[in-house]
Amino acid sequence: MRDIGLKIQPPAEKCDDPKCPWHGHIKVHGRVFEGVVVSDKPRHTVTVERQHYHYLKKYERYELRRSKIHAHNPPCINAKVGDKVIIAETRPLSKTKSFVVVAVVQKAEER
Repeated sequence: MRDIGLKIQPPAEKCDDPKCPWHGHIKVHGRVFEGVVVSDKPRHTVTVERQHYHYLKKYERYELRRSKIHAHNPPCINAKVGDKVIIAETRPLSKTKSFVVVAVVQKAEER
């Protein structure tokens, strides 16, 4: 088990995925987000939706925006739809994936 540089508990399971930040060779760096998994259909991939506030200078108010990010889902973490997860930036893993799921904060049935 490697130390990935974030104050997050490592997963209990082990895996042999080379793209896993805990058991493989992927290094995490850059931005770290928290969001909800909205899709887990592709193999080893999840779509995470995160909400954030954007300031509108003209109206002096904030608006709620959301964005979807594709992230690698290692077998040791195995996030499902509805789970609240933490994702961290890494090198490009495919055409659309530059993030990896680091931890599941809250399971779907607990919400």
